[in-house]
Amino acid sequence: MLDKSPASAVSAPNDLAAFWMPFTANRAFKRTPKMIAGAKDMHYFTTDGRKVIDGASGMWCTNAGHSRDAIAAAIANQAKELDFSPPFQFGQPKAFELATRIAQLAPAGLEQVFFCNSGSEAGDTALKIALAYHAIRGEGTRTRLIGRERGYHGVGFGGTAVGGIGANRKMFGNLIAGVDHLPATYDRDKQAFTKGEPEYGAHLADELERLVALHGANTIAAVIVEPMAGSTGVLPAPKGYLQRLREITQKHGILLIFDEVITGFGRLGHGFAAERYGVTPDMITFAKGVTNGAVPMGGVVVRDTVHDAFMTGPDHVVELFHGYTYSAHPLACAAGLATLDIYRDEKLFERARQLETVMADAVMTLKGLPNVVDIRTVGVTAGIDLAPIADAPGKRGFEAMNTGFHDHDLMLRIAGDTLALTPPLIASDDDIGEIIDKVGRVIRAVA
Repeated sequence: MLDKSPASAVSAPNDLAAFWMPFTANRAFKRTPKMIAGAKDMHYFTTDGRKVIDGASGMWCTNAGHSRDAIAAAIANQAKELDFSPPFQFGQPKAFELATRIAQLAPAGLEQVFFCNSGSEAGDTALKIALAYHAIRGEGTRTRLIGRERGYHGVGFGGTAVGGIGANRKMFGNLIAGVDHLPATYDRDKQAFTKGEPEYGAHLADELERLVALHGANTIAAVIVEPMAGSTGVLPAPKGYLQRLREITQKHGILLIFDEVITGFGRLGHGFAAERYGVTPDMITFAKGVTNGAVPMGGVVVRDTVHDAFMTGPDHVVELFHGYTYSAHPLACAAGLATLDIYRDEKLFERARQLETVMADAVMTLKGLPNVVDIRTVGVTAGIDLAPIADAPGKRGFEAMNTGFHDHDLMLRIAGDTLALTPPLIASDDDIGEIIDKVGRVIRAVA
């Protein structure tokens, strides 16, 4: 077993060439690696024996903290009992149990769960379900998909197409046809240094009416948005925005999809952010926190009326020609059930609601530090915008990430020149204080 003390060092690989790392500046990383060998609760442990506090829950994943014994035991026991079974035409008990538990967390009416392996797969799955739903109901003209500028819905062709982060799109050509975008909800002049949902911006949902007028409601299948856009740098939905989107989509027979890959499982103080906002979409995508990051898993929670539209025709015929070899993988299901038990037993969603004010108050103390041009908070999440270095956008953020890890024993995430803080929900008030103190040092160091 790995020694969890910061004094323990682990041999690092001496050849880094073969691994082409995702979403990474590979040449810069391999010159000065940020190498991790272990983790426990609020901390990572580096190969040179340092203890690094995790201000990012890994990648928005480890809401219950790292290397939880109950989750590890569930995975190990499941591997001994049933390592794999085919998800096409065969079932295994834990898949049905986990689906029931997840549906119970979702708003009433979202009763069915389709499993996949990641948030990217979940996004593409939801979009395909939307297209198929309209087709089987005789509205096959509804093929247009609407995303939002600065949105992120994974890296599949569908998710990239409806996503609105330019750098994620520009290398990949036309992607898929028939996609449009709502405007981003962020306006620094009117929303800067906001705790929680900004007062300004609900009217931006009305841009959907413009797209309906432009394309015709009978051509639009679905709208997909994040309740809080995380990957772009933490953009909370304005007050009333999601409610207005729901009104417009219902008016025009358009499906509404909430991408809750980041916001699901407690990040905003509830099982799903849909509960926080009192809005019931037609589908919710999830991943990350469902297994506490221990085993890859994603999925889509689907409204019963959408699901039931497929349940026609002969009983022996497949209703939806879609799925993955590892859908509802036994190890992922075991990890998911153990994770949901921890969330329930330790009341981590309730803990998140308590931490929200602590986090917001602490992060706002960074206002006034060099180059801090905005701070946004919602749930146990914060985004800190730093002024870019002239002619080198993203470099200040990149330097902050590296400085935090190497010099201040802090892991944080970046989106360009935005620092994103998303600590595990098990964080104590002192943990939050330590993270913010270290972020302040990092900001000064890269000034």
